[in-house]
Amino acid sequence: MIPRDEVSSEAGTEVVGVREGRGEEEEEEVLQQQQLREEERLGTEEAPVEEATYKGGQQGGGSVWSSLVSGTLAILEPRRVETESGGGGGCWRTGRGGGGRWDLAVKRVVQCGPMRRLQERLLGHTWYTAANASGSVIWVLGVCYKITTDSSTESVSPALFQEFLNDFSSRLWFTYRRGFEPISQSNLTSDLGWGCMLRSGQMLLAQALMCHHLGRSWRRSGDQLCSQEYLQIVKSFGDSPDESCPFSIHNLVEVGSPYGLAAGSWLGPYALCRTLEALADADRERCRKRGGQQVLPMVVHVVSGDADGERGGAPVLCVEDVTRLCLRWGEPGKEWGALLVLVPLVLGLDKVNPRYTPSLRATFTFPQSLGILGGKPGASTYLVGVQDGQALYLDPHETQQAVRILPEHPEVDTSSYHCSIVRRIPLDSIDPSLALGFYCRNHEEFDDLCARSSELAEQSNGAPMFTVAQNSAPIKPADTSDRALALQESHPKEPASEDDWQIL
Repeated sequence: MIPRDEVSSEAGTEVVGVREGRGEEEEEEVLQQQQLREEERLGTEEAPVEEATYKGGQQGGGSVWSSLVSGTLAILEPRRVETESGGGGGCWRTGRGGGGRWDLAVKRVVQCGPMRRLQERLLGHTWYTAANASGSVIWVLGVCYKITTDSSTESVSPALFQEFLNDFSSRLWFTYRRGFEPISQSNLTSDLGWGCMLRSGQMLLAQALMCHHLGRSWRRSGDQLCSQEYLQIVKSFGDSPDESCPFSIHNLVEVGSPYGLAAGSWLGPYALCRTLEALADADRERCRKRGGQQVLPMVVHVVSGDADGERGGAPVLCVEDVTRLCLRWGEPGKEWGALLVLVPLVLGLDKVNPRYTPSLRATFTFPQSLGILGGKPGASTYLVGVQDGQALYLDPHETQQAVRILPEHPEVDTSSYHCSIVRRIPLDSIDPSLALGFYCRNHEEFDDLCARSSELAEQSNGAPMFTVAQNSAPIKPADTSDRALALQESHPKEPASEDDWQIL
């Protein structure tokens, strides 16, 4: 089961593997013609959810150009909406207009080569292949890859690079989807233009579940049937409000509503971390009332300091707090439960302060690393690796058709949930509002995380991203500071112009 060729809406170079027998320009022309035919056929209607096909069949993914085209058209259609949480000025989101032939005409323009390449260059993202990789080591979620056979040369070994690529493409990849059931009380059947942070959070959470159930060394194989554990993880993120998909975008929106999360609205890393924490609490409460097994078999702990610290100071990881949580919520028969640590941070104003860059890079070397939720302002991605000063990431900004995964069919095609295209971005150019993730299976791994984090703080030259303390922080008054911060984060400052906000 070989992953299909993907084309991102935020590329900056050529496709890694053009289909055999076609030149790049010919391939581009074919894709454009396919997209135009699809748009003429569908108009502005959404396609229904499809069953996932099986090996040997055609994948039910969305058009490879849909994300690029739709994102560009969204610039022409800004509209202001009020979120259900209330607040000051509402937030910006994209909308679907009627348009018909006018939309089609604009799509023909923006799909032409020069316009597409201009947009890609403006976004600042580039592709990463063995041909343009340096000989430096690559760190991917705590695993080191040496891609040269000789330390004295920069020549990259294709075989060693393939080992890294196998690891990268085994991570679960969640993107925009279309054609699913409407979310909550809205009529939205797609998260195009507003769900990238939610999709990035899903990828980080999925990686924690993969480590818990399958182990960090698990790799996806195209010549073997999918395991039940793997399929169950994928299904749990399906785009449906059903209880069998507890981590769907529908359920995330519902659980995150106290933190300003609403269908069609943007949210930041802090609000997402609190949403995942609330999701874990709701899961435990459900098990307490109804019985059964937890779908999220781990404690979710958000690291933060006092009210002032959450607005720019260094958050504090309190060992005493985590110990109390893990002992209380550990699995039956075990003294210590698995742990997901989330650390929302603000590491600068317009860009990451250079003093934090070495620490950010070092976190990818931690065995407990789940990567970083970050990216460009208003365009979240999932950072999973680093080489020198370049961050390697999975990009959710591609629109695919919603599909159903049936775990009872091990031959099901899950290629739309994996990406073999590696993208990179300078680490010092990412948005300063981000979140770190770590997974600890047991007490020993948590102790190791604390030791590594303390050492990293000592080496930060007075600028630690977060610190570790043994004793619990003072209990905060029972106010709504956490919720207020999340609401502020979900209502960004007014952009200079509507077009500036939309193009981000």
